[in-house]
Formats: sequence, structure tokens, C-alpha cells
Amino acid sequence: MRSLLSLFFSLLLLTGSAVALEQSPDALVQQVTDDVLNIVRQDKDIQSGDTAKALKLVETKVLPYFDFRRMTALAVGRNWSKATPEQQQRLAEEFKNLLVRTYSNALTSFKDQSVSYRPSTFAAGATDVIVKTEVVQPGSQSIPLNYALEKQGRGWKVYDVIVSGVSLVTNYRGAFAREVSNKGIDGLIQMLGNRNTQLANANK
Repeated sequence: MRSLLSLFFSLLLLTGSAVALEQSPDALVQQVTDDVLNIVRQDKDIQSGDTAKALKLVETKVLPYFDFRRMTALAVGRNWSKATPEQQQRLAEEFKNLLVRTYSNALTSFKDQSVSYRPSTFAAGATDVIVKTEVVQPGSQSIPLNYALEKQGRGWKVYDVIVSGVSLVTNYRGAFAREVSNKGIDGLIQMLGNRNTQLANANK
């Protein structure tokens, strides 16, 4: 649960308005975090385990600010180029659903955590940056949480998250590679679909 909740912050912290998206990536993270966390703290339904409401919150506040296609391509690795355009689309959709459902479940476990911001320095005109933060947990050690973001148009989108030095996309890559090796691209799509069905059924 510790790692799950930590990874959830990777989705939670990068939400915000269109105006916020025009800011620098570190300013974006810092400005919107308090607003989002306040929503969670004030929502008794989510705190009581309402995963459907948590799922809606993640879908509306998080999805627009993540590049799930790039995240999926990085997680699938060299096998991504072997997939057809249709398979790539299905992989990205299933992986997105997996992350959203996983973090929606973690959202219901949010209690007294907070976030601190570490100094971030970016080169002038940089379009690919790392934003550094920490998840502070009362009574437990803080968890380093870094975001890899890319400038896309007028705003920024996250394409990887590094928790305590472990990359989210790299963490999935091994399991995905084994599944493709054993059952092919369609096997990986089916595995992700089955996992999403299990998560959906567990929340009914």
C-alpha cells in the first residue's frame, strides 16, 4: 500500500486548470497540489472507500495531463514497434485503465499525507524535465517522488514517475516483456484487460 499510495500521488499532483498548464512544470505541481488534496480531504465518500467517486475524480482531474500513449510505449519497450496501430491503441487504453483504477483505489486510502517540494532547476527552453517532490507520511519515512514531464504545445504532460528511484514504466517493462514473449502482443492486451476486469469487479 505504501508504494501504491506513493504512485497515486504521481497522478494526483499533476492535475490543474488550462491556465495552470501554461506555468513552469514545478510551479504547476506546487500550485495545484493543495487544491486537489483539499478536495480529497473534504470528500467523506472517497475517504469512506467510494471507489466509483474516486475513479471519476481521477478521470476528470488526471487523464488530460498524462501522456498515456508514451507511457505505454516506454513500458512495452522494444515490443511496441512490433504492435500494429490497432494493437498500440488497445494497449494504451488498457494500460491507462489499469493505472486509473489502481490509483483510484489508492485514493480511498489517503489520510494525513502531504507533499514537500525539492528545488528544481531547468535549462532555458528545456522541453523535457524532472520535477522533484517528496510524499511526507506522519510516523514514516518520506518517499522521494520525481516526475518526468515533456512540453507539449502550451502545457506539460507527465510520461514517467520515479518513486524512491524506481521508474513506473520500467517497473512494468519486465512483466510486459515476459507476457509478449509467452503469448504475443494480443496476450499482453488480454492480460491487461483481465486485470482491469478484476479490479472493476472487486469494487462492485
